[in-house]
Amino acid sequence: MVLKQRAKVQALPGCPMSKCMGLLGGLWTPELIWALNDGARRFSELRRDCPFISAKVITSRLRDLEQRGVLSRRVMPTSPPTVEYDLTPLGRELLPAIESIVEVGSRLLLRDRSTDPRLQRMEKKAAAQTAT
Repeated sequence: MVLKQRAKVQALPGCPMSKCMGLLGGLWTPELIWALNDGARRFSELRRDCPFISAKVITSRLRDLEQRGVLSRRVMPTSPPTVEYDLTPLGRELLPAIESIVEVGSRLLLRDRSTDPRLQRMEKKAAAQTAT
């Protein structure tokens, strides 16, 4: 019997998960990346898509993500200047991970919806407001 020798793979220093989470970490960061999923967006569009995030936090996260190479910022020569944000190839690589998180989160919300009376009351209240 001949034993095959395994090729030795040089391990990279550090933890790959920590490296990835370093890009996704930060309050509201995954939400902003997800909002850019369908293409370039202006700041006002991001504010509309993410109403629970303050303008100050959006600005901070966009700057950080630009510095890290996750998104690009393009200033268009209009009056007043228009700024668009778009995902870089690195940012697009993060989308499958965020999509998986969204899928699991959706299942968790559905599970909680059926067992949490607070969520049931909130849904009834929201339905009543949209009906009027």
